[in-house]
Amino acid sequence: MPAPGGFEVPLWRAVAVYRVASLAYVVVVVVRDADRYAHPLVAGALVLVMAAWTAVTAVGYAAPARRGWPLLLADLGVVVTILLVTPWVMGRAALAAGLPTLTVAWLGGPVLAWAVSGGRRRGAVAALVLGTTDLATRGMATPTAINGAILMLLAGVVVGHVARLSVAAGERLQRAVELEAATRERERLARDIHDSVLQVLALVQRRGARLDGEAGELARLAGEQEAALRTLISGTGPLPAGPADAPVDLRALLGRYASATVSLSAPASPVPLSPTVARELAAAAGAALDNAARHGGGRAWVLVEDEGSTVTVSIRDEGPGFAPDRLAEAVAQGRLGVAQAIRGRVADLGGTARISSAPGAGTEVELTVPRREP
Repeated sequence: MPAPGGFEVPLWRAVAVYRVASLAYVVVVVVRDADRYAHPLVAGALVLVMAAWTAVTAVGYAAPARRGWPLLLADLGVVVTILLVTPWVMGRAALAAGLPTLTVAWLGGPVLAWAVSGGRRRGAVAALVLGTTDLATRGMATPTAINGAILMLLAGVVVGHVARLSVAAGERLQRAVELEAATRERERLARDIHDSVLQVLALVQRRGARLDGEAGELARLAGEQEAALRTLISGTGPLPAGPADAPVDLRALLGRYASATVSLSAPASPVPLSPTVARELAAAAGAALDNAARHGGGRAWVLVEDEGSTVTVSIRDEGPGFAPDRLAEAVAQGRLGVAQAIRGRVADLGGTARISSAPGAGTEVELTVPRREP
């Protein structure tokens, strides 16, 4: 399983590499322009300070526990301090001549660190602070200085956005790994249970269903436990808590209908739908099961098929069935149970409901809905 914040590690390493590379550029610039500075020895001392602080930040940001406000504020403060003493070290004449400030590109280090630690807004704040300070120390707003400040602001926003995306990707990967591990364990348990417990319970339920007295009661209890175990190992238990608009696993809703007389077959992986679609489709399937229990009794089977762009739920029972024109007669007589509870719900979702039956052949209801709401 990926460690929390593991996706941020490459970003922090990139920040450290940037600071070392920009420090090397600072050295080149200072060596080139030292003879034009008012205090070249002090400039050399500041370069050593920058080198030492680069090492401190490389070690500090390497540990997640030290990436808090104390180090972030100290990082920003060190760079601001160097910017503030730059006019005295370089001299106003050197700045007026257009020489780059002592920090050059090195001042972008805190911007990247703030962006990686807190996202776009934090990176933008650091960029505005350093950009404003840099312009103030120059004493003039040259096009080069303005472009540098804008580029630093853009870097803070973009890097911050990428950092937040990496955090979100890490969290999703962690959830996916946990789900995969849980699914594999459930499948292993399902194989073991199916080879032993479920087969025994099913055998007891079938052979004792026609018996009276305590034997019949034992068969009924065995059937209920078989259905409960199938629901458990298929992952169709109660709905987990989550945001109101979060996708809902259709298997969890349909799993509530599983019983000794209703068998549910669903994919091993989740069947996510929007809450509205999932609940309405499950309600339509429940209405079909109610009709089967009320009119025919006996066993019923529910099959869930995830076809990518659409999801199909099929309900089949072993009841007495009915004539093909029976539904039309029921609508004409004002009995709208099937029309509204099943076909109406599915039609509102942009789907189709197909009901086929014949006397003595049971009934099959096939509900197909698009994955997205219309």
